Amino acid sequence: MRTSPWLGLLALGFAAFPAAGEGPSPSPLTVDGGLVIWTLVVFGLLLFILRRSAWPVLLNAVRERERRLEEQIAEAEKNRAEAAALLEQHRKLLAGARTETQEILAKAKAVAEKEREALLAKARQEYDGLLARARKEIDAEKEKAAGELRRDAVELSLAAASKLIEEKLDSEANRRLVMTYLETIEQRR
Repeated sequence: MRTSPWLGLLALGFAAFPAAGEGPSPSPLTVDGGLVIWTLVVFGLLLFILRRSAWPVLLNAVRERERRLEEQIAEAEKNRAEAAALLEQHRKLLAGARTETQEILAKAKAVAEKEREALLAKARQEYDGLLARARKEIDAEKEKAAGELRRDAVELSLAAASKLIEEKLDSEANRRLVMTYLETIEQRR
């Protein structure tokens, strides 16, 4: 069986320490040279053991954690860049939507204004047509009334003249006769 040099060092360490109960009790302020040496030897031995067995595992764990952190940072940076790009795209779309909305509103206002003007023009045209028709009807009614008035005047004149011719009276009698006839005509209406 193979003996380890570590066991020899460990046995040497125990041999260097005095047995319990031997000699004066050590004070915390006194420096023992042998204790310092053995402390350094044990520390070196522990460092060597840790370096051989635990150090690579610890370094691998730290490297793995560092790698994961770098990946997470890279992914976070990538996500931040994507979010910034999406935000910029959203802003552009929003600006485009605002522009499109303004254009639609402007077109709607223009169409409404044109429609309003067309309706006003149509209303004016209808008004002018109605006015012209009303004027024609009024003129026709005037002509008709004037014609009737002429016929009535002629009839009145003829009737008055026939009455005057029949009775052959003086001018005062003629006037009375015409006045009486006119009164009877007004009463008939």
